[in-house]
Amino acid sequence: MKVLVHVDGGARGNPGPAAVGVIVASRLGEVLESRAEPIGEATNNVAEYRALLLGLERARALGANEVELVGDSELVVRQVNGEYRVKNHALKPLHAAVMEALAGFERWQLRHVPREQNADADALVNAALDDA
Repeated sequence: MKVLVHVDGGARGNPGPAAVGVIVASRLGEVLESRAEPIGEATNNVAEYRALLLGLERARALGANEVELVGDSELVVRQVNGEYRVKNHALKPLHAAVMEALAGFERWQLRHVPREQNADADALVNAALDDA
């Protein structure tokens, strides 16, 4: 089963109160699950990685063996795709955890989109921050 997973993470302040938002949908666009969670104090990049990890966890829990991930963090997308090196020490273990989680899928793809094309996941992040 292939799923489409929109992920977003954000912090108010950098670092500051942070949250993640994830929407898992079927290939036909039916939303299977959406989640928004505050994650405490973090940077934007840490929140983006944590959103990616949550998205992979939820895709796996729903039985997916293929995943197409969509995010609006160019840095995180390029690091995971191997186009940029991970230099920040705080991001290295998160990157390693993402790569390990991705290895559990038969196929995966991670692509960058502008924030406007990730608006639903972004709205989940802001709602979680507003409620925290």
